[in-house]
Amino acid sequence: MQVKTDFPYPVREIEHMLIPLSDGTRLAARIWLPEGAEQAPVPAILEYLPYRKSDGTAPRDALTHPYFAGHGYASVRVDMRGNGESDGLMEDEYLPLEQSDALEVIDWIANQPWCTGKLGMMGISWGGFNSLQLAAHKPEPLKAIITLCSTDDRYTDDIHYKGGCLLNENLAWAATMLSFSAAPPDPRLVGDEWRAMWQERLDEMPLLAETWLSHQHRDEYWKQGSINTDYTDIEAAVYTIGGWGDAYKNTVGRMMENLSCPRKALIGPWIHKYPHFAVPNPAIGFLQEALRWWDHWLKGEENGVMDEPSATFYLQDSLPPKTMYAERPGRWVQTDGWPASDVEMHQMSLSESGLSDNARQGQQELARPVVVDSPLTAGRHQGEYCAIWFGPDLPADQRLDDALAVCFDSEPLEAPLDILGKPKVTLTLASDQTCGQLAVRLSDVQPDGQVARITYGVLNLTLRDHDTPQTLVPGEPIEVELELDMAGYRIPAGHRLRVALATANFPMVWPAARRAALTLQPGLQSLALPVFTGEAVATPFEAPESAPPANISEQREAKPSRSVVEDVATGEITTIVADDLGAMTFENTGMRVEHRCTERYTAHPEDADRTRAEIVWHYRAGRDQHGRDTALGETTPGQFDIRVESHYRMRCDAENFYLEAEQIAWEDDREVHRRDWQRTVPRTAV
Repeated sequence: MQVKTDFPYPVREIEHMLIPLSDGTRLAARIWLPEGAEQAPVPAILEYLPYRKSDGTAPRDALTHPYFAGHGYASVRVDMRGNGESDGLMEDEYLPLEQSDALEVIDWIANQPWCTGKLGMMGISWGGFNSLQLAAHKPEPLKAIITLCSTDDRYTDDIHYKGGCLLNENLAWAATMLSFSAAPPDPRLVGDEWRAMWQERLDEMPLLAETWLSHQHRDEYWKQGSINTDYTDIEAAVYTIGGWGDAYKNTVGRMMENLSCPRKALIGPWIHKYPHFAVPNPAIGFLQEALRWWDHWLKGEENGVMDEPSATFYLQDSLPPKTMYAERPGRWVQTDGWPASDVEMHQMSLSESGLSDNARQGQQELARPVVVDSPLTAGRHQGEYCAIWFGPDLPADQRLDDALAVCFDSEPLEAPLDILGKPKVTLTLASDQTCGQLAVRLSDVQPDGQVARITYGVLNLTLRDHDTPQTLVPGEPIEVELELDMAGYRIPAGHRLRVALATANFPMVWPAARRAALTLQPGLQSLALPVFTGEAVATPFEAPESAPPANISEQREAKPSRSVVEDVATGEITTIVADDLGAMTFENTGMRVEHRCTERYTAHPEDADRTRAEIVWHYRAGRDQHGRDTALGETTPGQFDIRVESHYRMRCDAENFYLEAEQIAWEDDREVHRRDWQRTVPRTAV
């Protein structure tokens, strides 16, 4: 990535400013301004997050916000209430209060002397979510947003209930927030009140896993903040961006199809990161692309950004399966909108002869029942639901999981096949229990036998309608339609397509209440495959650029890892995810921070009651007495040293989930806080 230091405008940074809200709460902001903006006002760009402007997102903020300011924008990074140096408490994600706070922030920014009154909003993940949520409120100053790795449906397309199945990420992210939310405000910025603010946050810490686990179908809790309840609420221009290695790619197609506002779309090969520093490569000049968007919608420039094809996708080439790639070869393609006229649905059949091409081999029906009955430990090589920490989180070789599934293979392809869109399986099946899970994987079977997953889907059969639980009648056939995740992938000639059906996908999703076998019924069982028929285009983006990185020294490098342990005596399988995020010091302020986490997920092949999870986070932060603050030009005030350990555990039986949590905090090696939770949550739908 090319680091830029010469910008059209000199940049002035306001490191810490408090924005007053109507209820007396003050939200902490970091602002980058073009010199002279008070005399010649500029549009503003807002990023609104809970992740601590002073240290949490500071490394990526340094790359991005000064770049926008250097090109004539006020770039504003605000911490939500209860986070960083902001007042108040945060009780949950995406609450109406979070949105009303942001509306006041937008109004405050629009009325500053350095702002023209026009705003854009930008963010990835949480910031992408709330960019959509705020746009749905139609604040007059908000003219355009860029939303990355976000969702329009908080229930089935976030970290909670994919396909109505309980994601283990539901617990993992609750544990992450238990640790992240325990970080204190910086004494250097808030003074002596930091300790009281920190203690209040610890004392009032919410148990998010209990809240999320208490809403097991798509009720009003999830509909609040999901913009798919009424897409017409959004009138501001929307640029929606995702990555094939990310969990939120389905949102891009849905929003292109359903929004009526001006819109563009982009999906690259990336994991859950901004595209100017994401992996796998190719990274792109995202900041330049964002500037084109802002220049058009906030400054009124006719720069052609809306005259181009509205959707751009990266079709990934086939590679041997690997849990993380540094680079992903492929080609860029563009379409006029979505659904696209140059994507055709290719019909295939699942039968005794494998996966048949209806156009060439005719529609083939399944002649006899086929039983799908996977152990509850099946799925260990599926990787993370959302790859975020640059670790070995992508799916590995699928052969071991396919051995626990029922597979339908095509003949070797006679010509390359470009998949772009959401494959869909339509199956008629029956469960031998009142519950059941279906996991479907579409894979690339390579000539040497390696199997690379292209895409997948999971479905809780009692929540086929995510809004209304429906108990299954054992032995009674039902028809199931399951859309797999959106994919962009080229399968070479000579490779085979594989559809693998399983009844478990652990540890990505928590098993059903009982091991259930599914029987495919005689008759038509089908796959609809979206095939791209258009041509590739030259790379439509510039090379990545950024502002200079933050001045950070590393005391311990990040070392994410993932391992699988089998107890050969009991048959239990444990997946261990160790995310050591490293230790670093922000040299300009003297702040040192370190995070590390260990997640353990255990399942038994037969007994669903033996499923359990344990997650431990370690957080430490502080500042030595004689640090040097180059921002303030003086010896650093605000000496402190704190540690927090946060524990989550979950187990179950057929009727209940059992949650336990603990949080312990120390200041200067003296315990100052300890809290325990024990909760029982009934299993109502999962």
